[in-house]
Amino acid sequence: MNGTPVKNDLDEPGGSPLLPKFVGLIHSEVKREYFPTETQYITEKDAVHEAEVIATYLEKMGIKVKLYPGRPEVTQQLIKDRPDMVFNLVGSINGQEYLTATIPGMMEAIDIPYTGAGMLGESLGYNKYLVKRLLQSNGVPTPHCQLLPSPSTPLSTDMRFPLITKLNEIHGAVEITRDAVSPDEKHLRERVKHLIHTYQQPVIAEEFVAGREYTAIVLEGLNTKVYLAEKVFPEINNPMQFATFDAQWVTDAESYHYEKVSDPILSELVKKAFNIGKMADYAKFDIRVDQAGRYYFVDSNSNPAFGPKELEVAMSSILDMYDVSFTEILKRLMANTMREWYKTQEEMGQAQNGNS
Repeated sequence: MNGTPVKNDLDEPGGSPLLPKFVGLIHSEVKREYFPTETQYITEKDAVHEAEVIATYLEKMGIKVKLYPGRPEVTQQLIKDRPDMVFNLVGSINGQEYLTATIPGMMEAIDIPYTGAGMLGESLGYNKYLVKRLLQSNGVPTPHCQLLPSPSTPLSTDMRFPLITKLNEIHGAVEITRDAVSPDEKHLRERVKHLIHTYQQPVIAEEFVAGREYTAIVLEGLNTKVYLAEKVFPEINNPMQFATFDAQWVTDAESYHYEKVSDPILSELVKKAFNIGKMADYAKFDIRVDQAGRYYFVDSNSNPAFGPKELEVAMSSILDMYDVSFTEILKRLMANTMREWYKTQEEMGQAQNGNS
């Protein structure tokens, strides 16, 4: 590692975690031609600006920062610069989200600590159907769903309308519109045909859960903490409302606001889902709560939008309600990343000494 990391007291009793002196921010390299639709491009187009905003917070903490485009050839520059650690902010490579799993792999190969899930966790995160099955098989409730690899795939007889359709490998609420909810099979087939033709990937058909919608943010430190918030929609008593793409990405669209929620049972389920998904450092889950109070995990993201409150990302907006500032988030993530890296180095050293 480059230099001696800075010691900085945090929320850890009796501990003084090591913070880095030099941090790299790896962000998506975004070009319009990488993406099949303007909608998907919108979710990534501000990647450099967002990284620059995050950099200003780190620089105010006295940490040197350098930005890097998230491409395979960046490894040579990282080897040359040797930052103490990197923040993995990459959401896609060449417009393909599933390729982001290569970023943790590259960091492991060149032995640089990084934030977020490892290669396995990131790979899982871009197969939503597989994650739903893993959660379900481990006792975390999800809506009944089916993977449709083609528009003509027969629909399971036990699927009940209305069904909501989602892209299996793309996050950011891409194509989650009012038209995403199908009242019948005719509408569903037209919808699935459009999505597969446009994005060249399977589609998930999922039973729509009428009720309320929660967001859970997980933040690791010495203790894994869960921060819950309810999305409060304009039509408060309409159980069919949900967070559309426009509500999340279009500035003047009718949106929602967050309100704090306390639910110890749900918090424990979120922690369980976090571990099942092989996530690390932080994550985001969306949960529907039906009118009987039952939970259904409808989305999980191992590498959600990251940044301060002014970038209007869910993580900072929700944690701000809990009086956790973005500076504190950065400190926790850096301390956690450095602590885990040093722990791994010590274990490897002990193993080598034991074998010698």
